[in-house]
Amino acid sequence: MDDGQPEGRDRRSRARGPWLAEAGAGLVALALAVAVVARVAGTARSALLFSDGDSMLPVLVMRSIEVGQPQDWAMSSVLFLPELLVFGALWMLRLGGDGGSHIDATIVVNGVVNLVALYAVLRAAAGRRGRAVAPVAGAVTAFVAFAVLAALDHTASRDSLELASLMTTATYYSATVIAVILTLGLIRRIADQPSRRAGLLVALGLVAAAAVLSNPLFLLWATAPLAVLLIVVWMRRRERALLWATGILAGGSVAGYLGRLPLAPFIANDGLGYIDVGRMGASAAYYGRLVVDLAGSPGGAASLVVTTLLFATAVGGSIRLGSGSRAGARPGAFLVATAGWVLPLVVATAAIVLGTNAARYLQPVVFAPVAALVVLPDVLRMSRLPAAVPGSGRPWERRADRPRRIAAVVAGAAVVVASGAVGVPALAAATHRTDADLTCVTTWVDASGRTGGGQYWTVRLPKAHVADPRTLVQVDDTLRPYDWLVNRDDAAVGSISFLVTDDQSPPFTLPAGVTRDQATLVSCGRYTITDFGDMRLPLGAPRS
Repeated sequence: MDDGQPEGRDRRSRARGPWLAEAGAGLVALALAVAVVARVAGTARSALLFSDGDSMLPVLVMRSIEVGQPQDWAMSSVLFLPELLVFGALWMLRLGGDGGSHIDATIVVNGVVNLVALYAVLRAAAGRRGRAVAPVAGAVTAFVAFAVLAALDHTASRDSLELASLMTTATYYSATVIAVILTLGLIRRIADQPSRRAGLLVALGLVAAAAVLSNPLFLLWATAPLAVLLIVVWMRRRERALLWATGILAGGSVAGYLGRLPLAPFIANDGLGYIDVGRMGASAAYYGRLVVDLAGSPGGAASLVVTTLLFATAVGGSIRLGSGSRAGARPGAFLVATAGWVLPLVVATAAIVLGTNAARYLQPVVFAPVAALVVLPDVLRMSRLPAAVPGSGRPWERRADRPRRIAAVVAGAAVVVASGAVGVPALAAATHRTDADLTCVTTWVDASGRTGGGQYWTVRLPKAHVADPRTLVQVDDTLRPYDWLVNRDDAAVGSISFLVTDDQSPPFTLPAGVTRDQATLVSCGRYTITDFGDMRLPLGAPRS
């Protein structure tokens, strides 16, 4: 028995060390997630959380289920299946009580969960202990970089290159971002331990299938570029595990796409409608303007600098890790580092060539270089100790690391304390904020006992907050039901008797014989209710 001896205590300390490091890093990630969501909720960017038309989708789904409405949804090419499952689970917790506070509390907690999940997959991409150098430090470093980028975002525009903060929302592809980084992590582990690959290959196929089933954009963000990258690395190393990974990634993606066929009635646009190669020049000009706009503010300029540095770090790490067969260089780390600059180039080029015009498609430009940062400890170890094997540090080297470990613990504790003291109260305040204009509309609609309508960017927020979401129908400017991210059953009412408008609403074309002079105008701040009383405005044929 040596439990009372220094050697026994040292062994127990070493056994507890990894678990303590993982738990501590997870706590720091949670604190940073709270701080980032609090920051987003405290700026104009909060519009994407609490009032954006797209972001209201999960709330509208939950409200529709609650009132017992038949579920006949018209989705885009993206089905948002993982996002809706997570949001639905949080919704059932009844966070924040009832009404608007419940909606906003669920939204902010969902944002925190998204960011914690992001840290988890970054940790997966950082590799296993013993095979990767300081994987916890690598994951935390990458997550801190992402948090910095998200904190720099500050505008209300959904069409800006402020891409990191989109991870705090439920409808701007957060699950797809997580799936891509998780795929990188699985590929890294398959490459680093080819003799124990069965479970990892199964997981890789399932992730690819689920990601494509929900969002076919995964094919561009991950399947195509990573398959090519795997084949290139296989040609150099001739390890069959890399070919298996390529085949499973492609096969899982095909299975996911085939799984969308039974869901076709819910898909209003299969994605092909977004492609127009004839607009290549206009697309390049559009994205160029977004870069100029981002550089026009101090925060945006700082974001561009950070993103450029991360991209350069990914390139440098890729070169260093692929420069030879010296100990410390592992194929998994090389794949992650290389993906950090290959994915942004592939996605940005494809976005222009395909004639797209949506900033959210370019999210790999931000998250791929961030993910590559997880291998920074591997790169630094190669630079300092060319002959060292990861995890084989001498006792005196471990002692030399103690000051850094102490500094890391102190810094982590400071982050947790600061988040608790500032971030948590800020989030609580955000969930209990008041919107007098919105309250005016919802109170009037609830009291009217009638059904009205409004256009996409205007009506979705009030629709999410009224007592019964069926009392507001989403229509276009010609009073045709607009079947886009909405339950088609809403239009079963056939006609409406009032319209909700704001500055974003194009003028309505009213039915023949009906004029605005016949209506009573109700002012609710930024909203106006045009009430036609007992008069019924028939709805036209639905469109998407």
